[in-house]
Amino acid sequence: MPRLFVALEIPDDVRGELVALRRGIAGARWVPDEQFHLTLAFLGELDGPTAAAARDGLHGVRADPFELELSGVGRFPPRGRPRVLWAGLRDADDVTVLADAVRRCLGRRGVPTDSRRFAPHVTLARLRDATDHAVTAFLTEWASWRAEPFPVTEFLLYSSHLGRAGAEHRLEAAYPLIPGSAPPA
Repeated sequence: MPRLFVALEIPDDVRGELVALRRGIAGARWVPDEQFHLTLAFLGELDGPTAAAARDGLHGVRADPFELELSGVGRFPPRGRPRVLWAGLRDADDVTVLADAVRRCLGRRGVPTDSRRFAPHVTLARLRDATDHAVTAFLTEWASWRAEPFPVTEFLLYSSHLGRAGAEHRLEAAYPLIPGSAPPA
């Protein structure tokens, strides 16, 4: 059974900028550029009826298009042994509003989502046995990194299929963001 997640796609030119960050850490498993995305909600493995409810329910999300700018880098967890390197956002307000709308809409359909606090980011690498020195040097080198802003006009439902070469992400559905459709604040 595939795992489902809702995400924003990263445009090709910004993917190229993210690829330039993939260096300097032995033991890092760098995310393939075709898998760069910003997860809005992780749904996990869903049975057929629940997956269909998610697919249909996401049509109910109302949000305006916005501009997104990736900026800076960080790590998870923030303390202790680092397991993930990520690129962050300059301003996360619009993407947080969208993620909240996605989660609320799915919740009304009885579709469970990951209960962790939303922390918008694009995963760059997963770490195993990376030295603190290498991680600190990476974070310092790229602390002021910024990508070109890009418009966000839709969000996507993906499935993730695990295979010998790792995860393969498949687009399941696209949902447009329509100007003026967001409920008043």
